[in-house]
Amino acid sequence: MADTDREADLRYENIDRAVKAVAALEYKLKTLCTVDSSSAWTETYFRETNDDETDGGTGSPIKGVPQYAPFPFFDVTETKVQSIIQKYAGESIISIEAEQTATIPMLSRKIYRLTQKITYQVDKAIEEVMSASAGNTFAITAGSEWDSATVANRDPVYDILFGINMLRADGIDALNGNGYLVVNGTDYTNIISNSKILNHPTFQSVSAVQNGVVNTLAGIKIMISETVRADQAYLIVSKQALTWKQASALTTRTIEDAGKSTTIRAWERGVCQIPVPNAVCKITNTRK
Repeated sequence: MADTDREADLRYENIDRAVKAVAALEYKLKTLCTVDSSSAWTETYFRETNDDETDGGTGSPIKGVPQYAPFPFFDVTETKVQSIIQKYAGESIISIEAEQTATIPMLSRKIYRLTQKITYQVDKAIEEVMSASAGNTFAITAGSEWDSATVANRDPVYDILFGINMLRADGIDALNGNGYLVVNGTDYTNIISNSKILNHPTFQSVSAVQNGVVNTLAGIKIMISETVRADQAYLIVSKQALTWKQASALTTRTIEDAGKSTTIRAWERGVCQIPVPNAVCKITNTRK
């Protein structure tokens, strides 16, 4: 029996819901961003520089202003940055035979792989911005990497606390419930197998893994993302450091070639911005 228009609509609605359900689970770094809509091709924003520890404005210090004296003037230092909206897109095709009679659920697999490829590239673009523009960075001392041959020298707890303190020195609170340690799978393995982590009183597993968040430690959520490059990790305050300027949310369409196949097309348009770079601390030399 031939499909009716309504049946075709239902198929599209089911595929659209499936794609977005997969994306909701697969996005990791994007979940750390404030999502803001965009209608522009080129997005211009101002990147803030923190200097709260500096006691001074124009002319005189902030502390100890004499009676009747002019107030010192200070302003936020901003750097103008331009970014171009990018499109992340792909499509996959499934034959009518595979959709209707294949033993393996090919439609579900194609939806999953297509969605995962797009979400991975979005997260990878966010990681590139974090790596290039992190306002704080430090390298773990050689010989004390998280996989150091000398087991006693491995101290990821100290490295995490050191990063938290670097953010705190810039007036950024990573312990406000929005602090994340973002690592790749290899570094997570090195962290989770460390007795200093497992025996730390603040370490606990989350009840339900979602968007890569697997544990908490020292008031920080631990997130795994394979977009994080080798030998690096990040401490970040979500919703403060990063903004995702979204021109088009993840969108799907199905294109039916009657009796032959269905093409599943998905796309998203946006760009990552880092308006508060000091809310990101890049940790390097995590591996020997």
